Amino acid sequence: MHALYSVTPWEISFLDPLRQSRNALIVLNQPFSFPLLHRLWQSSTWHACADGGANRLHDVLQDCDGRDLRHLYTPDLIKGDLDSLRDDVRLYYSSRGVRIVRDDDQEATDLMKCIAALVEDEKAERRVEVRSQHTIVILGGLSGRLDQTVHTLSLLHKLRRSRKQVFVVTDDNVAWLLDSGEHRINVDHTAFGPTCGLLPVGIDSTVLTTTGLRWNLTNHLSSFDGLVSTSNHLVPSEPVVTIKTTKPIWWTMELRPLPSPSRRSLDSREYNQVHGAATSCCGPASPPPVFVPPPGE
Repeated sequence: MHALYSVTPWEISFLDPLRQSRNALIVLNQPFSFPLLHRLWQSSTWHACADGGANRLHDVLQDCDGRDLRHLYTPDLIKGDLDSLRDDVRLYYSSRGVRIVRDDDQEATDLMKCIAALVEDEKAERRVEVRSQHTIVILGGLSGRLDQTVHTLSLLHKLRRSRKQVFVVTDDNVAWLLDSGEHRINVDHTAFGPTCGLLPVGIDSTVLTTTGLRWNLTNHLSSFDGLVSTSNHLVPSEPVVTIKTTKPIWWTMELRPLPSPSRRSLDSREYNQVHGAATSCCGPASPPPVFVPPPGE
């Protein structure tokens, strides 16, 4: 008897700043660039900082080529045990009306606490109307301390039972967990590549079959004791990668360097914010209005 597989489609739309979707961005206390932040922020409707992630957000925006952009990227929530949140950062975001929630639960990490807050916001929203889950986009979590990286890997394994889509993004990678079954991944080669990998983390082994890669696998056993498909390559002529796996496995793609947003884009964002065009944290996702400066500006 053959195992039955469902085909799961994947599209990385959260890197398109003109395509606002039902994404929830959680900023962790790890370094990131302003171009990456801008892309993820623009495409999200709910924004949170996990404790010291607020310090990172504050500092990267305070001086962007001589311009203070903090007011254009105000989170909906800062949550955690707040042992890392600096006093000046707390004061600034308090003055902006940001929810700052201290949670001393030692059985949960700051990332877990932010996800719990998102779930509560989604539950409150459903009292008005039934809505789909947010796609969770975690900024950070795959660099820095090894124990924190392993926590990220472990948490996504657990979240696959309750959340449909959770991504982890750094300036170097986009990664997520593929559950057992068949997956169809649309690849934008202008944003990703050339390297990619399939990592059997948290499982004993899995059997993999792929298409669309430079070195494809056909019913290959993958495990830490055997084959691990690292440093594989995307094929520019292949817009789709398919992966069939018998156990959950991590998929990662290299993220190409992102250009800085134009001054026109930032002026548009400031105009929209001043005139109340921004959506609410859990409001309907719609493309943001575009500000066109008068001729000569």
